[in-house]
Amino acid sequence: MNKLLLLATSLFCLTCLEGYSSGVFTQGGIYANQVSKDSSIKDQQASDPKDAFKDLFESESSNNATSFKLNPKAISFVQDYMDSEGDRLMKMKEWAKPFFDRIDQVFSQRNLPVELKYLAVIESDLKSSATSRVGAAGPWQFMIQTAKDFGLRVSHKIDERRDFVKSTIAAAKYLKDLYSTYNDWLLVIAAYNCGNGPVNSAIRKSGSSNFWDLQYYLPAESRNHVKKFIATHYIMEGDGGLTTLTKKETEALALTNGSAPVTDANTTVLNISGKYNSLAIAQNIQMNMGDFNKMNPNFDKQLSANGSYNLRLPTDKMLVFQANKPQILDQSIQILLSSVK
Repeated sequence: MNKLLLLATSLFCLTCLEGYSSGVFTQGGIYANQVSKDSSIKDQQASDPKDAFKDLFESESSNNATSFKLNPKAISFVQDYMDSEGDRLMKMKEWAKPFFDRIDQVFSQRNLPVELKYLAVIESDLKSSATSRVGAAGPWQFMIQTAKDFGLRVSHKIDERRDFVKSTIAAAKYLKDLYSTYNDWLLVIAAYNCGNGPVNSAIRKSGSSNFWDLQYYLPAESRNHVKKFIATHYIMEGDGGLTTLTKKETEALALTNGSAPVTDANTTVLNISGKYNSLAIAQNIQMNMGDFNKMNPNFDKQLSANGSYNLRLPTDKMLVFQANKPQILDQSIQILLSSVK
């Protein structure tokens, strides 16, 4: 309980997403499963969090590890969502691995955080057969016009919204388009559900582009859609990530962890430690090895000798690196082990 209260009173915590599109409720959304209550406005000191919920806060920052705190305004919602959906989602984590792996591949190739795969979970439970009451279809719940806008064929003979790989590629394009508009993942998720019109209206009416400030100017379904994403991310990952942060929270995290813009606004530096290998990093973030070496001279030698290194990457590549650190580190270790055989 003390940990929960400490989080709730901290100056800032980390969580959020963002949006785009045109018209009201033009894209996505699990319309048949609306959350009628907005439990985020509950008294956050009313009850002790569940034991499993407390575990989400155990990994504080240590050395150069990153800890993503849960925004206090999301705590009660995530707590309730974990209670009602936690068991189901943990079972999904087991059977859905092949689907998640496909999404990870598509998103990594397009420099998107792979955790955005959890959007397909709250949209459709990864079901290609899913259809909403307003006609959104497939695992990513595309409306017909949005699907066509992003390269999918939809007719009485064929509906590529239900093709898992093709619709995932279209979703990646759509999410990148939304992010280029809002530069905030929580707003992207909101707009994916209701369209950019309601999100832009909420920004104007609230005078803020921070999801937690403008949330009550959004349709209730879209407000809860964002929180469902955050909750699903925490249940699946046991932590938050870049896609659960507002833009300001992302910037604050970068400063806290030694990451800051260098050279220009499109380059970011992050101090890292561990057995990382330059080849593993370059492969996973889809970066030319020559370009990587220019930005990070003597990476392997300097990291080995000093124990840490100021990694410099294009900002979009840095997002991919941070989202995929565990697998990059694992591949790096495999390369190291193979080199000493």
